Amino acid sequence: MTAAALRPDTLRHIDELLARCPALAPLTAGITRASAAICACHRAGGKVLVCGNGGSAADSEHIVGELVKGFVLPRRVPPADAARLHAADSAAHAHGPELAEKLQCGVAAIALTGHPALATAIDNDTGRQMVFAQQVYVYGRPGDLLLAISTSGNAGNVLRALTVARAFGLTTLGLTGSRPARMDALCDVLLKAPEHQTHKIQELHLPIYHTICLMVEQELFPDATASE
Repeated sequence: MTAAALRPDTLRHIDELLARCPALAPLTAGITRASAAICACHRAGGKVLVCGNGGSAADSEHIVGELVKGFVLPRRVPPADAARLHAADSAAHAHGPELAEKLQCGVAAIALTGHPALATAIDNDTGRQMVFAQQVYVYGRPGDLLLAISTSGNAGNVLRALTVARAFGLTTLGLTGSRPARMDALCDVLLKAPEHQTHKIQELHLPIYHTICLMVEQELFPDATASE
């Protein structure tokens, strides 16, 4: 899916972003490409893997939270799915109507920053730099997408994850700061926030990825009605 294929009501989120954060104007094309890439991944049946360290680990979890369930739209399940939920119900456990009402459509996304038992096992057995790479190798499939976040652009575990993603046919999306970095060459789509201090980079990362999540939601779930 190309950026040009995104609908006008999806692209309006870029205008809203720039009204709030005009310094992000140089990233317009990249944000649009990133949103289109996630939409294409979802429509092809793929999943989004997300990783980062420290504050970027928190951002990874935040992004997944906006993708897997409704963000500003309720994303109601389609009628066919609702009918299946009703049909799977039983007289003893009448959960079908509740499930049909409360479940939401979403993008398959996994934060590689969780799973403490797995992470500590990998750390103990092969080293902490392998924690994200191991998961990308096992979870990733051609056509999936890795969203890698590093304010420096040089985090060793993030670089290794990007290398595995490149080797096995995943689209790579990077979120970093303004300085040249080692991750730059490993990303199909690269979003460099126009700051060089960690906390200032992180302050810009949030509106960037919120806009991406808004655009993805608008594009993939257009029939939903805005929530209160």
